[in-house]
Amino acid sequence: MPKILLVEDNEMNRDMLSRRLERRGYEVVLAVDGGEGVDKAQSERPDLILMDMSLPVIDGWEATRRIKAQPELAAIPVIALTAHAMAGDREKAIEAGCDDYDTKPIELPRLLEKIEGLLGASG
Repeated sequence: MPKILLVEDNEMNRDMLSRRLERRGYEVVLAVDGGEGVDKAQSERPDLILMDMSLPVIDGWEATRRIKAQPELAAIPVIALTAHAMAGDREKAIEAGCDDYDTKPIELPRLLEKIEGLLGASG
């Protein structure tokens, strides 16, 4: 069962998305801020990370940079999640080390396609 780390500070988004992913057979580990996201990436070694970009403590951009800077974590695919879809956000996400990018509100079929594509590529 692939393990996904969901880094999301909004409780409603976190609960809804984690339940929907678990129903599809994923193990979901949760973090509520960027600092916890970096810690959980180290301790849990997920197969994929869903990273909200607007996070307290450390934002998603910096949390992703810190995860990707660690050789033992660098290969874990990261999908950036952002409600603020601005021109250049996708490029900014890729520069920070994200492997893909998706906008909120989450369209589950589209997100699942990205997750499955990255897990297939990495596994």
